[in-house]
Amino acid sequence: MIRLPLATLTSACLTGLLVVATAASAQTTPAAPAAGRLHAADQAFIADGTKAVATQRDAARIATSRSTDRDVKAFAERVSSDNAKISDALRAASPRGVDVPKNDPDTAVLASINNLRGAEFDKTYIEQVALAGEQKALSAFQAEIASGRDEQLKDAAKKALPTIQEHYAMAQDLARRKHLSQ
Repeated sequence: MIRLPLATLTSACLTGLLVVATAASAQTTPAAPAAGRLHAADQAFIADGTKAVATQRDAARIATSRSTDRDVKAFAERVSSDNAKISDALRAASPRGVDVPKNDPDTAVLASINNLRGAEFDKTYIEQVALAGEQKALSAFQAEIASGRDEQLKDAAKKALPTIQEHYAMAQDLARRKHLSQ
């Protein structure tokens, strides 16, 4: 009979338990996140829709402090408030295990207005952010409604679409009143 010291025997038992526990844990770990199972249209919507909403929201926050025009400020305040709600709704509607960015704005768009002031800011904000940005958001949400497969995401897009359409109409009206190109 082979006699082993108690410390060696204890160490061997603990190592064996660790191997068994690791193997059991690996077997009970959930499969790949749901993002791998999402249809391409739904994945595109999560990326493009959240980026458009975050960009509009953050640009609107900049506009409330940089604009000198009360109409631009009123538009920006409305967009900021509404888009914060839309962003929350998108996160709530996303399938479990799918990472929805909370704040992933288009930094190039924000940089294009960040250092502007007064009338120059207002013109650039209306043309590049309000009009062009709302059009991007409209496209992303309409694409999800038409091609998405995740019912919760489609429902969130359907609920948000009237608000985004209203923002776009408001932006068009604002541009018309300020005699800017649409």
